Amino acid sequence: MKRSRFTEEQIIGVLREQEAGVAVTELCRRHGISSPTFYKWKAKYGGLGVSEARRLKSLEDENARLKRMLADTMLDNAALKDLLGKKVVTPAARRVAAAHLRAAYAMSERRACRVLGVDRSSVRYAATRPDDGALRDRLKALAQERRRFGYRRLHVLLRREGHAVNRKRVQRLYREEKLTVRQRGGRKRAMGTRAPIALPTTANQRWSLDFVADQLTDGRRFRILAVVDDCTRECLALVADTSLSGTRVARELDRLVAQRGRPTTIVSDNGTELTSNAILAWADRTGVGWHYIAPGKPQQNGFIEAFNGRLRDELLNETLFVSLPHTRATLEDWRRHYNQRRPHSSLGWLTPEAYADTLSSGAAGRGAALRQGSTPRPLATNDDNGSHHRRTLFSTG
Repeated sequence: MKRSRFTEEQIIGVLREQEAGVAVTELCRRHGISSPTFYKWKAKYGGLGVSEARRLKSLEDENARLKRMLADTMLDNAALKDLLGKKVVTPAARRVAAAHLRAAYAMSERRACRVLGVDRSSVRYAATRPDDGALRDRLKALAQERRRFGYRRLHVLLRREGHAVNRKRVQRLYREEKLTVRQRGGRKRAMGTRAPIALPTTANQRWSLDFVADQLTDGRRFRILAVVDDCTRECLALVADTSLSGTRVARELDRLVAQRGRPTTIVSDNGTELTSNAILAWADRTGVGWHYIAPGKPQQNGFIEAFNGRLRDELLNETLFVSLPHTRATLEDWRRHYNQRRPHSSLGWLTPEAYADTLSSGAAGRGAALRQGSTPRPLATNDDNGSHHRRTLFSTG
């Protein structure tokens, strides 16, 4: 609004001159104003004193200021409503939001930053980060190939390929590309008391056995016998068939013993195949101590249970099996990759075979250091909860 060159005192003085008998024409000529201006003054300030005129002027100024504040607030609210549903949390997103407010609402940079609550220096910042195109493409290719691997395991694979990149950079690219692995839900389980026992320190000291079930594309069910070395975390065997009896399990164990030597102890649950006469006879013949976990306590056989979870998550849930030969070939390929290529977090990101080599070459101290702090707590319990005693089962004929 254009400011008048006359003060309230001067305007009241002009009006009083007219009330004293001076003609309007003479007043306009004397003070250099037009007759419409005089009559506007008279309509606004007629009958008022100087103090009243000043108060009226201040009220008008305050009213105009409040109107401007209301208009600015309404504009800010409209701009913020336009940004609803958009995540404005990262510096890049804030720069985009500020540019949008300046373009859509004709705001200045200062006002846009005040509305968003950001610093102007962060909005003006120009990124100097090098291009990550090649690394980003390779990360997406690895994530597509191994869809159940997280950014830590993908980081190990990238370092193996020669990419000089740290974990936090891989994590940032992993999040930007929205490669996060979706967690599959599962029912909640009660957590009981766990009394840990000593972990195995050498290969073949303790094996774990368990079964995993799946089905072919034609609906036929099959089972997988999984055997794991609890020290090196190597997968020793994945045997698939429509049925696996105790005799078949004993035969597969004979084959493994011929390849690797005899274990000191084997841990398993109380399944019918593993408590059969065939398994008890095999344990008597070979002298292997067989430890049965407490019934209903799979957490006491935690190594094989953890392996079964990885097997199902990374292979069984991702693959359609068309026949038993196809299933056996796929399982063998995955077993070799698990032992030779897949980095294991509890082994200091070494592969199971690489960790076994460190033990066999006399680097047990290094292996223990790698495992310290990263190995999960052992889930097997003391001998009170399980049993090393062989059971005598009577054949029913």
